[in-house]
Amino acid sequence: MAIRQIRKDGDEILRKKSKVVDVVDDKIREILNDMEETMHAANGVGISAVQVGILKRLVVIDIYDGNKPLKLVNPVIIKQKGKQEVEEGCLSFPNQFAKVIRPMEITIKALDEFGKEITIKGKELLAQALAHEIDHLDGKLFVDIMLPGTMEYLEPNNNENEKRKE
Repeated sequence: MAIRQIRKDGDEILRKKSKVVDVVDDKIREILNDMEETMHAANGVGISAVQVGILKRLVVIDIYDGNKPLKLVNPVIIKQKGKQEVEEGCLSFPNQFAKVIRPMEITIKALDEFGKEITIKGKELLAQALAHEIDHLDGKLFVDIMLPGTMEYLEPNNNENEKRKE
């Protein structure tokens, strides 16, 4: 496993649409493992492959609930329910947070790291993280949907900066 460089605001790759993964093989698993390590090193809740410069529909999410991280290939939202106003950050926008509206509940279909089809239902933080990361796969960023006037910048040495980032 390796920690990869996270692409930051202004990098044009963040605006590109990621490509569907045709075959889930050892190379894909290696990328997913690297993404997990990179996300944990950056104190994140989720990361998409585009954030490490790879235009593939891959997502890793860990909401630190005692379950192992989700490693998703080609995730697609099939159902959304309700709304929640949440404060959101992003590993590609260090120390920046804004309020956005995300679904309260979400259902997705994807392949796991071994190519098996799975369905995941998430509520609250998991729903937020899934929606955020799937947006990344289509070149959509949280700053595109933030509520006007809610962007905050936290100084890197501020204790509040310990918030987990999507």
